[in-house]
Amino acid sequence: MSKQGSIDWLCFPRFDSPACFAALLGTDDNGHWRLSPRDADATSSRHYRGDTLVLETEWSTPSGSARVIDFMPPRDAAPDVVRIVQGISGTVSMRSELRLRFDYGHVVPWVRRVDGQVVAIAGPDAVSLRSDVHQYGRDFATYADFEVSAGDQAWFVLTWHPSHHPVPKPTDAIASLEPTETYWTEWIGRTADADGFDEEVTRSILTLKALTYAPSGGIVAAPTTSLPESLGGQRNWDYRFCWLRDATMTLAAMLRSGFTEEAAEWRDWLLRAIAGDPADLQIMYGVTGERRLTEFEADWLPGFGGAQPVRIGNAAAEQLQLDVFGEVMDVLALARETGIGPSDDAWAMQRGLMRHLSGIWNQPDEGIWEVRGERQHFTYSKVMAWVAFDRAGRAVERFGMSGPVKQWRATADQIHREVCEKAFDGDRGTFTQAYGSKALDAAVLLIPQVGFLPPEDPRVAGTVDAVQKELGYDGFVRRYHTEHTDDGVPGDEGAFLICSFWLADALALLGRVGEARDLYERLVALRNDVGLLAEEYDPVGGRMLGNFPQAFSHLGLVNTAWHLNNSESPLRRSAY
Repeated sequence: MSKQGSIDWLCFPRFDSPACFAALLGTDDNGHWRLSPRDADATSSRHYRGDTLVLETEWSTPSGSARVIDFMPPRDAAPDVVRIVQGISGTVSMRSELRLRFDYGHVVPWVRRVDGQVVAIAGPDAVSLRSDVHQYGRDFATYADFEVSAGDQAWFVLTWHPSHHPVPKPTDAIASLEPTETYWTEWIGRTADADGFDEEVTRSILTLKALTYAPSGGIVAAPTTSLPESLGGQRNWDYRFCWLRDATMTLAAMLRSGFTEEAAEWRDWLLRAIAGDPADLQIMYGVTGERRLTEFEADWLPGFGGAQPVRIGNAAAEQLQLDVFGEVMDVLALARETGIGPSDDAWAMQRGLMRHLSGIWNQPDEGIWEVRGERQHFTYSKVMAWVAFDRAGRAVERFGMSGPVKQWRATADQIHREVCEKAFDGDRGTFTQAYGSKALDAAVLLIPQVGFLPPEDPRVAGTVDAVQKELGYDGFVRRYHTEHTDDGVPGDEGAFLICSFWLADALALLGRVGEARDLYERLVALRNDVGLLAEEYDPVGGRMLGNFPQAFSHLGLVNTAWHLNNSESPLRRSAY
């Protein structure tokens, strides 16, 4: 939703479905739905209603003021977008302009009227628009011109359904508002900790929940594709899928905040997604566990700000990233410790993963940042392989699970020795990005959080200082220097927000709580007007970069708030 009242990106019926509004990556002709005053001088302000995902935009014009309420009711078989216009004062002339373009702005649908609704169909998709104001067609778009005075209201409902099915039963726009608000307020209130959350933590937790595909429990990294990491550049990726890494980190943040039901649902999703041979484990899947995420370029879209290519799908699904084994084992260990209940199926799956990891942990991989250059022995990948064997051993020792604990402990010790010998630069006093490399990588900031070394180890302090000095970017943190790391894509990028939160976490662990809190507050201040964060930030241009909103950034915020709140007591060394 733009500040101009336009929905410029919408994928129906799933996060990874082809967009029917793609103006975000093109022009209005690629699909959008603008609902705003006709007066060109109208000004607006936006906010969410309390602790919900119901968005309110208030418009002021010389002739009066009006409010637009946007929301999606809790998911039914047919997903809806509801927009309600309310008159506040005077009289405001409003216009709705709906331009549907299926297949990422590529296909103009067949539009007709069916039982008082405007129905657009193309291939497998159908979208219906119902309203209590008159609609008319012009130039392959659907318009409505109307006025609202104080106390008046008008409504619109946009509903998707498969084109070979009948138009679904109508949603009552006005009646669905209160249940939608109640859904979100009751959900966030389920945890006993809710009253103690700061506003930015509450908003981030709600955002993480909103990135969950309700029918399956899959958690996406972001709801967008190809928002560039550098303006006009080629660092443009599709994030509308379920990365095991991102999902496990998200669940760690949710578990720490008291939300255990989501962990159980995701565990079930995981079991379905990775069922079969552990050797076939992927680092990401579709929202219901699809494996083929073929990457292609949508060359008919000019890209956000001209940044090309626009990528659909993600070839990184075929990469080897050893760290995901550790992240999966770690979050399931945390889930076990926080009491979501044991699962024999889950433990059988974990043992299968450990058998496979035992044979591949010593291989080079593409690493956490999914480089498209040559594979390396990335330090973070090895540290997380250690985490996998450590958590497997812990499950046997603390919870009586069955498994070859002596073998797992021996392998963990072997990895630990190797990392300390091959990934530590004694001259600079820091862990490096990869074995034998001089490059730095912000991911090594997680070494104390996962328990690989205690915070008081001088190698930890040296690493934190080196990252601050060499990867610092106006007080924030780059993930690495692109000129030192062959990641397969030209150009530079901004400061990575989750890496900056990791620095704050590390500072808190080192007892430098004042520095940690100052950095946290600077990061919180980067949020937009409705409290959302993208993947990166450009301190020079003063703007966010990358896909939006980004689960990584919001889970980083939640976890840093947790670290700061617990900085006076010993921290549990588990799961970020």
